[in-house]
Amino acid sequence: MNSHSPQFFMSEALRLAEKALFTTSPNPRVGCVIVKDNEIIGRGFHEKAGESHAEVIALKEAGSQSEGSDVYVTLEPCSHKGKTPPCVDALIEAKVKKVFIAMQDPNPLVSGRGIQKLKDAHIEVELGVMEAQAQLLNMGFISRMTKQLPYVRAKLAVSLDGKTALHNGKSQWITGDAARVDVQYWRASSCAIITGIGTVVHDNPKLSVRLYEHARQPLRVVVDSELNIPLAADILHEKPLLIAYANDKQKKLPQLKALGVECLQLDDSGKVDLTSLLKELAKREVNEVWIEAGEGLNGAFLKANLIDELMIYYAPVILGSEAKGMFTLPAYENLENKITTTLLDHRWVGQDLRMRFKLK
Repeated sequence: MNSHSPQFFMSEALRLAEKALFTTSPNPRVGCVIVKDNEIIGRGFHEKAGESHAEVIALKEAGSQSEGSDVYVTLEPCSHKGKTPPCVDALIEAKVKKVFIAMQDPNPLVSGRGIQKLKDAHIEVELGVMEAQAQLLNMGFISRMTKQLPYVRAKLAVSLDGKTALHNGKSQWITGDAARVDVQYWRASSCAIITGIGTVVHDNPKLSVRLYEHARQPLRVVVDSELNIPLAADILHEKPLLIAYANDKQKKLPQLKALGVECLQLDDSGKVDLTSLLKELAKREVNEVWIEAGEGLNGAFLKANLIDELMIYYAPVILGSEAKGMFTLPAYENLENKITTTLLDHRWVGQDLRMRFKLK
């Protein structure tokens, strides 16, 4: 019998965790496998908040064979009672021999406590097996727990000359079908989608998830400083929906509330306070934010240093010098003021090139 490495079994636990990519928020994505005599005897992943955690499901499948087994879990087992009992107690009760953990839980209610409880019960613990891969699965949860802010990705569909829309604001469609399908994947894995009033006026989007049957619909957020949103806009009929505004110059607040739309005032000198908006979303347990907006709002988020990652789809087209750019930013006089990024990934999506950049 070939002996498999800890990475082999943790890879399976990570694969299981990814099954809940569209469903598990606000909780982290967690997978677990139980191994005995070099064979997997139990598998589990946490699908939805309030339902059984990965370790409990895997233990149930393994049954009495769990005693003396090795457990591979992508996140430190919880040690506090939330909507479900502590997983660490279930592992101790099952008398497992060793627990391999990919990453420590960033939740201050848990961090380190589950590991210590296992050690106190004389269960061996190995931390850090495929830690980087586990962190990638839960960037939003980590950000919310450590910074009290969601992880923010900004999506841009651009031409080869870096334009996002024609001079009149029209932008449908710059990229091809494959890129739009790819966007559906990222929408589905996000807890909230933010757009600006300009995009609503010019494109009338719904910003809904259409291709994944079991995915929950993300919270749609419209940044509309003066409540200029047309009352006939399609997005007003999408739920859940939040409009962030600074002032009601158009006197639409009563009409919007009559439509059942939640409006949140976050005034910063006549503009929506974007930092306060993200902090509010974090309080609402939003882990990941996806921005689909124009150059004005993209620039405002970038200038405020609130974007973690750029997702840029380059289409093989040219729109011309009068078309709209990616970001509205002040003119820089020195190269020292430039915004630097790190390339995370690049790949072809149909005819378009998708590039992911991490903001420094």
